[in-house]
Amino acid sequence: MDRFYLDRGDVLILIVDIQDRLVPAMKHEVKDSVIKNCGHLVELSKMLSIPIVLTEQYPKGLGQTLAEIKDVLPEYRPIEKRTFSCCEEPNFLSEIKKLNKKTIILSGMETHICVLQTCIGLLKEGFNVHLVSDAVCSRAKANWKTAIEFMRDAGAVITCTETVLFQLLKVAGTEEFKAISKRIK
Repeated sequence: MDRFYLDRGDVLILIVDIQDRLVPAMKHEVKDSVIKNCGHLVELSKMLSIPIVLTEQYPKGLGQTLAEIKDVLPEYRPIEKRTFSCCEEPNFLSEIKKLNKKTIILSGMETHICVLQTCIGLLKEGFNVHLVSDAVCSRAKANWKTAIEFMRDAGAVITCTETVLFQLLKVAGTEEFKAISKRIK
């Protein structure tokens, strides 16, 4: 049961490869929703001091992280990678382990490639993974759906942005609650 629980002191947010030249390949309405939801996660992370880890797949070819995300981050320090799984990139696991968090809130592109392979790697390393289903996307909906089912079967918790936000907020009436409630309306 513990793997379903989000404790703000024991989580980090991972945003995988939402990059300038990859985003245009996604369907317009889906990518807009993913970008907006990742923005909500970033804002909450800043309010609650939750660390954010950002990756970029071969930035020379795919560009940097999209400005809508990059510009709202507390700091821009992407981990560059060439491997599809973030976990196969030599610096990634050491950076994640330094943060000493047990649960990873996972978002990014593409669901059935880099996000899926990263999820499997994180599970293999013993992390709890909460995959934010409305903060990930693929070029084809069938690939997104298959990847979600794959990750659920592998042991990831499948969730959505608002569930993550309110699990971490815990109570109504706080300044953080008011700010997040205003954002998601």
